[in-house]
Amino acid sequence: MTLQEGTQENQEKPQAHGLALIPIIVFLVIYLGAGIYFEFINPTKGQKGFYVMSVVVSFFIALIVALLQTRGHSFDEKIRLCARGIGDENIAVMIFIFIAAGCFSGVAQAAGGAESTANMLLTILPGRFALPGLFLIACLISMAMGTSVGTITVLAPIAVNLAQHAQLSIPLSVATVVSGAMFGDNLSFISDTTIAATKTQGVAMIDKFMTNFKVALPAALGTFAILVVLSFQSSQSVDLHYDFNFWQVVPYIAVLVASLCRFNVFGVLCGGVVLFSLVGLATHSLNAISMLSALKDGTAGMNETIIVAILVAAIGSLIKHNGGFAWIVEKIKTHFNGRRGGSLGIGLLTLFMDIATANNTVAIVMAAPIARDISKEFNIEPRQVASLLDTFSCIGQGIIPYGAQLLIAASIANISAVSIIPFLFYQFLLLVCVIASIVVMSKPRTQAVRNKQ
Repeated sequence: MTLQEGTQENQEKPQAHGLALIPIIVFLVIYLGAGIYFEFINPTKGQKGFYVMSVVVSFFIALIVALLQTRGHSFDEKIRLCARGIGDENIAVMIFIFIAAGCFSGVAQAAGGAESTANMLLTILPGRFALPGLFLIACLISMAMGTSVGTITVLAPIAVNLAQHAQLSIPLSVATVVSGAMFGDNLSFISDTTIAATKTQGVAMIDKFMTNFKVALPAALGTFAILVVLSFQSSQSVDLHYDFNFWQVVPYIAVLVASLCRFNVFGVLCGGVVLFSLVGLATHSLNAISMLSALKDGTAGMNETIIVAILVAAIGSLIKHNGGFAWIVEKIKTHFNGRRGGSLGIGLLTLFMDIATANNTVAIVMAAPIARDISKEFNIEPRQVASLLDTFSCIGQGIIPYGAQLLIAASIANISAVSIIPFLFYQFLLLVCVIASIVVMSKPRTQAVRNKQ
């Protein structure tokens, strides 16, 4: 038997070993431990504690541990195991889409698309419905941009202005933006979380969107209703008028329509880059230099995500070879029963990963291979797994006070991140809705569907 044949056999039927998960524990201790220390024990003014320790460095250390732990193989053989994980088709496609999404996000922001879209929608809003309208705007812009952080950066200053003019609570207004941003990020076709969740499970984005939408829509409607009630309790109405350029909104509309029409996401993103570049040049919001700089900055913003995806794929391949994933599946089988139990296990695993890493994309990439094994064991459809990964990571990332979303929102509004949490109605309702969807989960369509995936 050759080395590759033996490796393939071990990967197909690895023996369960809990110690194989030590690299993940090392990562959590280093990354989460450093974050807690610099955020709460020894904080520095102006420094976000959970961003002192690089997530890339933490994962690299974990990779070294995984390599040392994989005994009985030469270094070259261990590298081949890593390459097997990195060379997965879904990982390659995910990285290419990350690059395209970075280009799109960078040029869209620089061309003024996000600001014009927000200002246009705010201008046409009835004054009394400014607060629920702000939630809808955050939903739409986040879906178009594919980034919750970018949406919060654009809308948080407007939320503060709205709160001051309408005599509303600033934490409430800012939380409204954060909630809408997480809704859009969770559903957007060009969000890195959507890309990670779908590509790691091998499902079409539209299938994951439709599955996700059934869970997210009730939570969004409930949030909207609560905001309407709170708006009518306000003693003042506010008229909002902002400058915008309609042509700068058109590329976002085109990207959304093309995505819903099931066009290839890579092609949609590249087309969006071209459209925004042309619109930016035509409206003089961009010139040749600023356009190229925007593309450079956009792709640079994806560098860490891409490196993390590569490192996690390598670590995951070693952990799977050493029986770590098999051990987790065994434990979930012991404590959970059936498809509902397996689905809940996937959700809790993803939520824990997000709480530990404070990064929803990283959480999905880490949980995805384990979730895939669990889905096969409990006969859960891949589209449902992708939805669970994205939804639970969205819930965790949208609530933790040390995540980028709440930290940036709190910084812009000059309030504490903790003060925002009680008003995050969407995230709490989404948790209720996703648990309810697991309870009433239907049987898989057919076994043939799973085999096709």
